[in-house]
Amino acid sequence: MKVAIVGVSGAVGQEFLRVLDERNFPMDELVLFGSKRSAGTKYTFRGKEIEVKLLQHNDDFKGVDIAFTSAGAGTSKEFAETITKHGAVMIDNSSAFRMDNDVPLVVPEVNAEDAKDRPRGIIANPNCTTIQMVVALKPIEQLSHIKKVHVATYQAASGAGAAAMDELYEQYRQVLGNEEVVVEKFAYQLAFNLIPQIDVFTENDYTKEEMKMFHETRKIMHSDVKVSATCVRVPALRAHSESIWIETERPIEIEEAREAFAKADGVVLQDNPAEKEYPMPLFLAGKDPVYVGRIRKDLTDECGLTFWAVGDQIKKGAALNAVQIAEYLIKENNI
Repeated sequence: MKVAIVGVSGAVGQEFLRVLDERNFPMDELVLFGSKRSAGTKYTFRGKEIEVKLLQHNDDFKGVDIAFTSAGAGTSKEFAETITKHGAVMIDNSSAFRMDNDVPLVVPEVNAEDAKDRPRGIIANPNCTTIQMVVALKPIEQLSHIKKVHVATYQAASGAGAAAMDELYEQYRQVLGNEEVVVEKFAYQLAFNLIPQIDVFTENDYTKEEMKMFHETRKIMHSDVKVSATCVRVPALRAHSESIWIETERPIEIEEAREAFAKADGVVLQDNPAEKEYPMPLFLAGKDPVYVGRIRKDLTDECGLTFWAVGDQIKKGAALNAVQIAEYLIKENNI
């Protein structure tokens, strides 16, 4: 098994290295690719030093079985044919192909089998907020069809990359040091603030991030569910939180929902309000599962439930999900 990582120097690329090592991913060789800026950099993986190659239109992907790509949508579109032409399965972490009809959009806990049908040799990794939400929606969907979702997200700095995380640290230092605050990665200062905009606004005044949650959820779940989202950047570091309201076809009791979450693949139930036990991003950074708590009946709708979900954006929201897709394909002898 020969594996490639494209965009290894970024936050998600670095997480790929950690996740592949943590999970003892079966491989004989790892090849790393990057831009002109990162080519020549060396990373140590399983005791071996590997030099980053320059990503080019050549035959460097010959013999590669799986390529994890996380270098942005433009790079993915430009190099998709180069990466896949010799038979590599490209598991892409960008937005480039997510809504293409001939590219499966996969969250293994929800629709793993979709990964087997990949006419172009490409599998898309969904948006981080969508991944986290659908993992939590799946156990409820199995009880009763979800008709509507309202969601407010509280998205960490990590969603904007490693440099954005560094900027948040630096902004806090600048504020506390009475220095001028430098803003580069966000529209406004994020330290001590919330920014109710992630990505650009579309014609209906929802942002692209919010519309991704609408369209991607329907594709992954093979559902007519409608999703209305408000996505907010918050000064947390690397785990996203979501407050989710759902309307199902029949009323679901709290204990029924709790039991479903407790049994669900990829979900950890953390729901004990009396003891102040609920998921929080500070404590869940670096963890694999999606954590669910604050489960309540919606006071406005007898068929409504509301709950709180937290997941690590770089891990389950990106690198881990992609690696789990690859693990599924290996298990199914589909590579």
